[in-house]
Amino acid sequence: MARGGIIAPFPTAGEPAADAEFAYDAGFARIDGAAIAAVTNLYREMLPPGGAILDVMSGWVPHLPPEAPYRRVVGVGIDRPAMLENPFLDDLRVQDLNANPILPFGTGEFDGATMCAAIQHLARPREVIRELARVLRPGAPLIITFSNRCVATKPIACWCLLDETGHLCLIAQHFAAGNWADIRCLDRTPEGGGQPLYAVIGRSLGPVPPGESD
Repeated sequence: MARGGIIAPFPTAGEPAADAEFAYDAGFARIDGAAIAAVTNLYREMLPPGGAILDVMSGWVPHLPPEAPYRRVVGVGIDRPAMLENPFLDDLRVQDLNANPILPFGTGEFDGATMCAAIQHLARPREVIRELARVLRPGAPLIITFSNRCVATKPIACWCLLDETGHLCLIAQHFAAGNWADIRCLDRTPEGGGQPLYAVIGRSLGPVPPGESD
């Protein structure tokens, strides 16, 4: 993996994307190679080969299994130069989801979606997760992974007040407020110790029916 396997923290709303380079060098939000491999193994298990995959809050570390023949991989993030370094991306969209959580994609356009080490940077996570249910075909998975090595920033300060179980419950609540089924919380920490890795996974039921809200 490039740059020693650092999972780069994304700037908060209002901060320039270029400032993220300082965060790389400062060593924030590191997860080790074993945890990165655990992310890749989870994607290998859950994402459909040959599918169209959306990587949300994408950067220059792909995490996707290199042998998987995905039909299309699209990244959404705020740092275009970083996404251009990602060898898996066929296309990218530059968008600050804290400012605008509406995704520029059609209903049911993707067969799976991922968000790695970034949920703690979203100011409007429930809205983003609801939008992801729309752009995923029914039954398609959304995989959100995180570690206690991921540094929280201003948008959701409550993240800092919770332990790992609290983080899992918080993310699961975001799923439950949308149109999702088969919501699961997983501990995928590599065997033998090392840095922890957790995941929340749900399967889309499609767009939220008109008139339904939180």
